Amino acid sequence: MPKIDSNGFADDSGQWNSPLETDLSHDKDLVMEQILDNINHTPLGQVLKSIASLPEVRQQKVLRLRRQITAGRYELAERLDEVLDKVLEDLIT
Repeated sequence: MPKIDSNGFADDSGQWNSPLETDLSHDKDLVMEQILDNINHTPLGQVLKSIASLPEVRQQKVLRLRRQITAGRYELAERLDEVLDKVLEDLIT
């Protein structure tokens, strides 16, 4: 594997090359492993982890609520405020 420096990558001769011009195809597994090891420490990784931990969609409940909204038997504005409060609270904690 090439040596990595803040200025680029060194080939076997010690000459520095641009990371964009360096062929890492032989190290794809290692690079992917490093990405996966570090992803939980990034903001994006934390968001993805939160998304992955969400419960599955309960299709029957969604359909029942859609029918209630369409029939005008569901207080959408009031419930929307409650749901938004819960979402924001989850995001903050």
